[in-house]
Amino acid sequence: MENNKNYFDMAEIHEECGVFGVYNVDNASEIAYYALHSLQHRGQEACGIVCVEDGESTLVKGHGLVTEVFNEKTLKSLKGNMAIGHVRYSNLGNGIENVQPFLFRHHSGDFSICHNGNIVNSKQLRNYLEKRGSIFQSDSDAEILGHLIKKDLKSQRIEVMKTAFNMLEGAYAFAIQTKDKLYGVRDKYGIRPLSIGKLNGGYVISSETCAFEVIGAKFVRDVEPGEIVVISKDGIESHNFSEFKHHYLCAMEYIYFARPDSDIENCNVHTFRKESGKLLAINDDVDIDIVIGVPDSSISCAIGYAEAKGVPYEIGLIKNKYVGRTFIQPSQELREKGVRMKLSAVHSIVDGKNIVMVDDSIVRGTTSKRIVNMLKEAGAKSVHVRIGSPEFKNPCFYGVDTSTYEELISARMDVAGVCKEIGADSLKYLSADDLYKAGNRSELCTACFTAKYPTDIYGALEDANKDRKF
Repeated sequence: MENNKNYFDMAEIHEECGVFGVYNVDNASEIAYYALHSLQHRGQEACGIVCVEDGESTLVKGHGLVTEVFNEKTLKSLKGNMAIGHVRYSNLGNGIENVQPFLFRHHSGDFSICHNGNIVNSKQLRNYLEKRGSIFQSDSDAEILGHLIKKDLKSQRIEVMKTAFNMLEGAYAFAIQTKDKLYGVRDKYGIRPLSIGKLNGGYVISSETCAFEVIGAKFVRDVEPGEIVVISKDGIESHNFSEFKHHYLCAMEYIYFARPDSDIENCNVHTFRKESGKLLAINDDVDIDIVIGVPDSSISCAIGYAEAKGVPYEIGLIKNKYVGRTFIQPSQELREKGVRMKLSAVHSIVDGKNIVMVDDSIVRGTTSKRIVNMLKEAGAKSVHVRIGSPEFKNPCFYGVDTSTYEELISARMDVAGVCKEIGADSLKYLSADDLYKAGNRSELCTACFTAKYPTDIYGALEDANKDRKF
């Protein structure tokens, strides 16, 4: 990752982004602003909003948090009752040209696009389009879709879109805006989430329903896999671009990415995590005094574990909410102690205790090792690590920044090896079967745990294996 990355982010996994759209609601840019603030956990590096008034599109985007990029002046410049917005995290292509949404000027009318996810056949599609005269300005998959749509705007737009989406392979949720319509699209595998809400006579779409609560929207339904939702003055129209449909929602949405107050495909995220904790506690006969969770995404799982075991849940770790994003590079000395800038142990709670520390996942292992060490330095007698997901053994090619085996500790070591490496007294993971059971689901994308990728991945595993040393 580039030098200005937050040091602490380097040990964590990241979702690529979040999308939002609003149609026929006054002060659409302000609605988008508050919604994007609610989706900020999905991307903290850049954001943007495109607003439409009288058929004219205006774009404001930049690097930084929503509160840094937008202010009263910029929001006033974004006029109209239609808007789409985007928050972004990426470990590649960080120039302003890669910040979304993308605004395409065209003689048939402007349109704008933003997306969440990753197109696994993007290289093939770029080659296809470049041979036909396309010139790309960014590394983003959203621009690929823009060129596919622009190629044949003489045809009925919905038919052009159906053709374009059938050419895309991978995981995605798109928000697309024309001069008078808002489109929401979800991949046919259902890997990335997208929901529809109703607000003040108009409509909104969002990567997560937590944004609806902030703006006062009422949840209507999820966009279905393989569906194009068209929102216009005529209401909502539904078009299928694929009859092949599955609900392989990314399991990490439930485990880590989504906010606990979001509902995804009829399942509340907090409820899913709490149930995971209960299942994790079954047949776990470790002798402990208290249960603690690693803030913030592991708290629900830890509460579930504590309830099932009949052991007190305690706040043994405190998160410094002001260390979320920084461009200051710590000194080597601070790097060694760096986790304390983000998390600190509550000495009086953990001292002399046998602890179960619940976390959502172990990816690279560096954060887990530092937290276990910190708890023991604070006086914990023992630290038993329990993980609310299976072993993270395989790269993700669907929009999560784990694309090689080399960076995944569980790809290099067995459970006993990981336990020793992080300094835990014992280590246990949630089983893949219990992951399905927690959400009462028959389908999920669990490729990062099982290597069963729901889509063709176009040789991506070969790239992931290039630098493999084990």
